[in-house]
Amino acid sequence: MGEHGGGPRPAPAVDGQAADRQSADGQAAGGQARPVPPDEPPPPGGRAAERRPRRRRSRKKIIAAVAVVIGGSVAVAAALALGQGNGSGGATASNLPPKTAKVSKETLKDTQEADGQLGFGTTSTATSRLSGTLTALPDSGSEIGRGKPLYKVDDDPVLLMYGSKPAYRPLRSGVEGSDVLQLERNLSALGYDGFTVDDEYTGDTADAVREWQDDKGLEETGEVELGRVVFVSGEIRVESLHAGEGDAMRPGGKVLSYTGTDKAVTVELETTDQRLAKKGATVEVTLPDETAVPGRIDEVSTIIQPASGNEDATTKVEVIVELKGAKAQKEAADYAMAAVDVTFTAGTRKDVLTVPVAALVALQEGGFGVEVVNGGTTAYVPVKTGLFADGKVEVSGAGITEGTTVGMPK
Repeated sequence: MGEHGGGPRPAPAVDGQAADRQSADGQAAGGQARPVPPDEPPPPGGRAAERRPRRRRSRKKIIAAVAVVIGGSVAVAAALALGQGNGSGGATASNLPPKTAKVSKETLKDTQEADGQLGFGTTSTATSRLSGTLTALPDSGSEIGRGKPLYKVDDDPVLLMYGSKPAYRPLRSGVEGSDVLQLERNLSALGYDGFTVDDEYTGDTADAVREWQDDKGLEETGEVELGRVVFVSGEIRVESLHAGEGDAMRPGGKVLSYTGTDKAVTVELETTDQRLAKKGATVEVTLPDETAVPGRIDEVSTIIQPASGNEDATTKVEVIVELKGAKAQKEAADYAMAAVDVTFTAGTRKDVLTVPVAALVALQEGGFGVEVVNGGTTAYVPVKTGLFADGKVEVSGAGITEGTTVGMPK
């Protein structure tokens, strides 16, 4: 071997427990290291295992075999044996590593797959605000839109309208508020006019309500009693019934459950994977026929399952993914309920320099480095690590450029 300089040195070999302690120090010095994907097997034995015995020299040889623990996943980096000297520049070795790789520039994506259930998304419950007898109910699976009857109490319809604010008071002349605006927008959308669409319930609004009541077979009072209208976000699909025709209804009684009409996917994640569930984030959904369609995270909620018998309480993160666009909805239309795969992207780094994770070396002075190969010599160069994904890691450092050759274990 040639003379060696005073540059960065790989960490010396240690026993198992000491390696674990050292690896934790390496992680702290390494910056923003992310967990290495579990499907990346550690290099067996590393490059140090292939070194042949040499005659004793005046300088002690160092073999680095450090288990680097990053976020609960293990990346094993093996370092080539190097001498220690007092020269300048990086350490060199006349024996080249068994394999090499090139520093490449690419976009890294931290992705993770999870199982999902194709259905219609979040289920909501319609409760009665009226007293009386249920005289008509829709069938399960029925789709109901704006202005249509949802069910009947004492043979008078309870009607569906669109809006985000639930009905909470009777609406009559003289009242003002966003619920008035919501009602007037629906009346206008249903073809009624003669009033200004705003947040004031005027005499003109009352006249339009009387016309609407006449069309629906209701008493023409000009007022909308509490419970006569159910406001929902859009067209609904009846999921199940909680009551039957002939049942007595009172305020607060459950009538039926409903969902939206668009296909959606429900995913249950472990709490440790909550970083994946960001509302509004884009995901990819793979259908049973292997067709991939785009999705968007619509809702994220925490679901706590209480302890039961010998089972402990569990906490899950429930994610509702809407399928984006008419094409995605059409692709999913043939599947009523089906298991699908959902690919989440937790992080993306565009146009960054990367090396295989196995190329990382834990340096004796702390942090990580790579073994840069230049002709017949090598030198250890410190690097700062960034995103880990798909068996690669983002790196940066002096002398690290696209196309640089770095050492790899066998």
